[in-house]
Amino acid sequence: MTADFATRVRAAVGRRGRLCVGIDPHAQLLTAWGLPDDATGLRTFTETVVGAIGPHVAVAKPQVAFYERHGSAGVAVLEDALAALRDAGVLVIADAKRGDIGSTMAAYADTWLGDTSPLRADALTASPYLGFGSLDPAVGLADATGRGVVVLARTSNPEGGGLQTAVDADGRSVAQSIVDAAALHNGSGRASVGLVVGATREHGLDLTGVGGPILAPGLGAQGATPADLARVFAGATDLLLPSASRQVLSAGPDGSAVAAVAQRLRDEVEAALR
Repeated sequence: MTADFATRVRAAVGRRGRLCVGIDPHAQLLTAWGLPDDATGLRTFTETVVGAIGPHVAVAKPQVAFYERHGSAGVAVLEDALAALRDAGVLVIADAKRGDIGSTMAAYADTWLGDTSPLRADALTASPYLGFGSLDPAVGLADATGRGVVVLARTSNPEGGGLQTAVDADGRSVAQSIVDAAALHNGSGRASVGLVVGATREHGLDLTGVGGPILAPGLGAQGATPADLARVFAGATDLLLPSASRQVLSAGPDGSAVAAVAQRLRDEVEAALR
């Protein structure tokens, strides 16, 4: 049987460190690189970034929306990028934040986690706010394929606070209930569920028994530093994946400069969490 997602992440992190690079080709960034805001510019940007980070990082996180906005040509660029990252030995988290019920959730799962899908990634970000059980089709497919579902728990955007910190009948925050559901699944034998917890957030969660990766966006331009990570995620850094995007991508359009920033930030993260 294929190793589960947590095992695969642990192996990748052991080779290349914990840093996850977000690939976010928004219009302003394409312009800053001197590229047109179209599928041609998107392809140049993406191929440069993939070539730069591919040999150096364990995990990449392309933001799906920035490809979808260019229609079928943009999705074709993403398809090629996923294949190139796989060939480079990089685990890919498709940042699509999907969330639905029944056959619709199953279709999302097939798209991003199915063995034969041209858009297959190693994991998919997902929203549990239709109920954690609504993600069962994706979690089940992840279990079967060795892929992952990375579930929003405590995000860094201020709009999420009211919902995520609301307290349920058991006295737990909604975010903690999601953490606990992930831990319960991962403890059953296939650790396929990860969590999204913002690195800039004093989250107040007990993450010590999750058993799956914790994706922590916010490193770099959003304000979190490598030195913050050990404190914010105390006791839960084994499979921590701090994610940076703007700090790395703003070094372009020179691919060697992008690679240098990614390597430096990766090494700073490892030193801080040693």
